[in-house]
Amino acid sequence: MKFIAHDYQKYATRYIEEHDVSAILLDMGLGKTVISLSAILDLLFDRFEAHRILIVAPLRVARETWPSEIKKWDHLSMLTYAVAVGTPTERKAALLQGADITIINRENLSWLIEESGLPFSFDTVVVDELSSFKNHKAKRFKALMKVRPKIKRIVGLTGTPAANGLMDLWAEFKLLDMGKRLGRFISHYRERYFVPDARNGQVIFSYKPKPEAEAAIYRAISDITISMKAKDFLKMPELISVTHEVEMTDCEYADYEKLKKELVLSVKEDEITAANAAVLTGKLTQMANGAIYADDGKVVHLHDHKLDALEDMVEAANGKPLLVAYNFKHDLTRIEDRLKKLKVNYRKLDKADSIQAWNEGKVAVGLIHPASAGHGLNLQAGGSTLVWFSLPWSLEQYSQTNARLWRQGQTSATVVVSHIVCKNTIDEHILTVLKNKDKTQAALIDAVKATLGQPK
Repeated sequence: MKFIAHDYQKYATRYIEEHDVSAILLDMGLGKTVISLSAILDLLFDRFEAHRILIVAPLRVARETWPSEIKKWDHLSMLTYAVAVGTPTERKAALLQGADITIINRENLSWLIEESGLPFSFDTVVVDELSSFKNHKAKRFKALMKVRPKIKRIVGLTGTPAANGLMDLWAEFKLLDMGKRLGRFISHYRERYFVPDARNGQVIFSYKPKPEAEAAIYRAISDITISMKAKDFLKMPELISVTHEVEMTDCEYADYEKLKKELVLSVKEDEITAANAAVLTGKLTQMANGAIYADDGKVVHLHDHKLDALEDMVEAANGKPLLVAYNFKHDLTRIEDRLKKLKVNYRKLDKADSIQAWNEGKVAVGLIHPASAGHGLNLQAGGSTLVWFSLPWSLEQYSQTNARLWRQGQTSATVVVSHIVCKNTIDEHILTVLKNKDKTQAALIDAVKATLGQPK
């Protein structure tokens, strides 16, 4: 297929070519993969400034999205590539091919650098989903930092650079510029831009930005960063957000409050314990959904309020496809059981054949988990309505999953994102947190927003 680049795609391609270090914050659906590959093509065969390229991506994206994009576009036909996933033997064989581009999943990055036994010979690295390197203590971050001085050119791609707040940015940009802009040490970054927030005596649990810190951080990274929003460059469908409220009975809500306050709950013969705050939030989310794991791993049924709401939505859709996002395994099981009773054609969208069936309009209800389906999947051909049975805490998962439908190529004039929310529960808090995080995210994107034709 012939690639006809939009002006913003040409701009982003030139930016990668002209900057040894670049952070490309592209909204979902803007074509970051073909932009990056076009730049790689020029750097290899026109500018002669790159020789061996390593692309690091989520597993599914590494295995399917990048290879399919290379094969899709005519102008990329001269590129050779190898996909280093699978067993150690398969990965090593891919690395020894000496292809122009080697694609590896981020989980195997430390293996490549520390265990493969092969020298790190890549002069150019593209990190797809830079936000997955926000933890400076993670193996993948430490491994890549070991060889960072050998890398002449590095590109960070993401649509959600600060999904959990500005603190995430330090590790991401340390990986890119080795600490030049935000500091070499996280402690210095915290001292410069943040003040303690939640604390217990000398123990600090969280930090909040100082006044004017956001603007200062954005200025510091602006010379290597561009950002683009889909709505500014593409004719996007209208995005409609809807909340469907359900409510527990007084008895059910009393159990919810008991677990919340006492961290222990007995349901019939089953004991449920929340050891700490993190566990408690998960337990409360499960209770809002209608089922919970007991201490022995058994699934304890509590109520069907969300399932009833989902059934109403399926019936109201009257055959129009629905994409349903779930969180826990027992959510999936209960949803499947209900859909079977309704005799609805459904599929779990976790493999190529089920995704193809969805996009061909052969699936009435598609079931996805945001952690595994958030990145790299094009689902817009199969429907335009997404139902969140259970919300994630991660803004990245939330935004990326919404973007499976709300993206370029969506033929519907509107995309509807529905949230089934249990009143007076943690559901409402999660939705608020996601909105608050989105404000920070939007501020970052806007602060370094690219103006076409106006180089940084």
